[in-house]
Parts: sequence; C-alpha cells; structure tokens
Amino acid sequence: MEEKFSIINETKGRLPSLPFEQMKNKILGKKYELNLIFVSDKKIQALNKLYRKIDSPTDVLSFPIDESHGEIFICEKLSKKMAVDFDRKYNNFLAFLFIHSSVHLLGYDHGRKMEAKEIKFRKLFKI
Repeated sequence: MEEKFSIINETKGRLPSLPFEQMKNKILGKKYELNLIFVSDKKIQALNKLYRKIDSPTDVLSFPIDESHGEIFICEKLSKKMAVDFDRKYNNFLAFLFIHSSVHLLGYDHGRKMEAKEIKFRKLFKI
C-alpha cells in the first residue's frame, strides 16, 4: 500500500507527538498524499523568497502539488517563538498551524470562509 502521509524532520529538534495523520485524514481525506516537513528558519526563508518573493522567514508554508497531493513546511524555531508571542503552548500552536495549512490546501484563502473551516476543525480536535 502506498504511503499517504509522511513527516520529515530536517531540524535537530524533537517533534511533539500530535495526531497529524488523523487531522490530515479528517481535513484532506484519506486518499490525499501529504508531506509534512519541519525545516530551519534559513530553509523556510529561502522557500518564502523563491515562491512568495518575501525575503524573511515565516512560520508555515503550504504548497498544493495537485488536487490530491501537497506539502506543508513548518519552521520549528519560528513556530516555537510565535507560540510564546500568542500565549499558546507549542503543541497547541503547532496543531493550529497544521489545520491552517491544511485548509489552504483545500483551496481556501484567508477570509471568513477559511476561518469558519478552521474553527470547525479546531473544535473537532479540541484546539
């Protein structure tokens, strides 16, 4: 059977245990292929510059490859800092970023419809 979900850790940090695959299956579906990649601030800055023309690091980027395959890149260092800035525990903030990025992969852009979808999934996963 083909793998539909993978987590790649390119950082030295230890990743928290979160139900990423369950979340992926509920939001994107079991058949959707997703790579979740944890990267350094330098790597995410390079991706941000290349694809969004913004020369600074960001907490998360999502890339739809086609209708049934995508990738989410999370900057561990910046997401930890932002969790503190938003007065949230890291695991909670990381789950929020994953949901946010997954909803982008569904085709939503920032706005009321996207926020409504995010709220639905945050309630489902108690985030």
